[in-house]
Amino acid sequence: MQCAHPDGVFPIVTSMTTPRHDPPAPETAALLAAAGAGDEQAWRDLIRLYWRRVYALVRSRSGRDDVAEEITQSVFVTMAERIGNDGYDERGRFESWLFRVAMNRLRDEIRRRRRAPGGSGSPEAAHLASIPAAAAETPTDEHEARCIALRTALATLNEADREIIELRHHAGLSFAQIADLLEEPLGTLLARHHRALKKVRDAMTEAPAPFHDQRDS
Repeated sequence: MQCAHPDGVFPIVTSMTTPRHDPPAPETAALLAAAGAGDEQAWRDLIRLYWRRVYALVRSRSGRDDVAEEITQSVFVTMAERIGNDGYDERGRFESWLFRVAMNRLRDEIRRRRRAPGGSGSPEAAHLASIPAAAAETPTDEHEARCIALRTALATLNEADREIIELRHHAGLSFAQIADLLEEPLGTLLARHHRALKKVRDAMTEAPAPFHDQRDS
């Protein structure tokens, strides 16, 4: 899903491959315990494991590098405060907790934008408004064309559908973790993800040239 990665676009919309998750629960628990005890290497390992995934989720949802950086920093400050003050009880649900914090910060940002004078209603709407200008330009390569097509397709989803797609493919959460985070039955979540992914595939298929994959022409 991350266009910055050469293999990150089409695998998302053409397959149901499982994203990479965090380390096994015992290792995660050990890192959290060590970090809470002041182990600086454990903190660095946690940041290395999760910073990029949190940032990718927030960047995709907000459409802005500065907002993504600010929210990601805020999420990790909260993590440090909670773990350092024994405010977090690791029970094998660290990822769900971490990304719940990130999603809450994102929702706060969405509400702030809606209240702002001339607000567009959502980050997606503001981002979508900038796409026609980008689409009018000829992409410099096939990968860039796919990235534009993917961003355009994602912008057509409603907020709830896009949230599921991005938690799965940007944040790399399992369906069980997303169900826990969103407090939805797993079966319902799987059905929603399937429908949302189909919408993205269909939108990319219907996109005009130069968005089509040239290998399919």
